[in-house]
Amino acid sequence: MKRFLMIVLSLLLVMGLMAGCGGNSGNSGNEETPANPYGLEDGTYSADFNTDSSMFHVNEANNGKGVLTVENGQMTIHVSLASQNIVNLYVGLAEDAEKEGAELLQPTLDTVTYSDGLTEEVNGFDVPVTVLDEEFDLAILGTKGVWYDHKVSVSNVEPLE
Repeated sequence: MKRFLMIVLSLLLVMGLMAGCGGNSGNSGNEETPANPYGLEDGTYSADFNTDSSMFHVNEANNGKGVLTVENGQMTIHVSLASQNIVNLYVGLAEDAEKEGAELLQPTLDTVTYSDGLTEEVNGFDVPVTVLDEEFDLAILGTKGVWYDHKVSVSNVEPLE
């Protein structure tokens, strides 16, 4: 699957280079901008959701992975966490999350199934993703009402079958 993704990305790069060699130095105004710089088509993908904390991570039933959805070029990853102890997320820093008008991410109630067959309800979140393979700030609010800063990243994107 990685080989397929590399071939697609290589073809996109070659096509972009060829388009740049057309000799047209003017801007005709009808060039299309790629929906996202990663060449991902609209659809769903499996992706690793990495955090800087052992206390804030994807539920073990999901092996560190979330579901990345690309729609109209916008990426969002859904992750099911380890419990219901994290009640809000904020893309950015904790100090900004506390400001009036901050757009907090609200939880969903997810049911996870462990390898032994037991199930549990945990909080899940849909996190907007603007970069892959790079860290970005994500603040979390726990049940004690305190915001904490964290660094997260999304990587190893593979199409879901």
